[in-house]
Amino acid sequence: MADTIKIDVEFTGGLELLFSNQRNHKVSLPVQDQDGEPANIAFLIKHLCENLMTDQKKELFLLDESVRPGILVLINDADWELEGEDQYELQPRDQIVFVSTLHGG
Repeated sequence: MADTIKIDVEFTGGLELLFSNQRNHKVSLPVQDQDGEPANIAFLIKHLCENLMTDQKKELFLLDESVRPGILVLINDADWELEGEDQYELQPRDQIVFVSTLHGG
């Protein structure tokens, strides 16, 4: 069994500005979190903030350790609400998309 899991992560709707102005990222994660549990979306979100986010304004992406309201999360093109939200266990080659639906005006 591999020690890491490789997934594709995409940021759109302005979120890419928080992540080096880059929309697409290839991410390798440990297969288990620090507690020995399988890597899930909650673990991915924490990993992204600690290792990939270049903007210091984490509050633009996070609220109470999950994504802010107004950020749509897609897991393999399906709304994460259909997949168990942040408890979804990541699988190799998953495609996770974060879309900001909020626009300034």
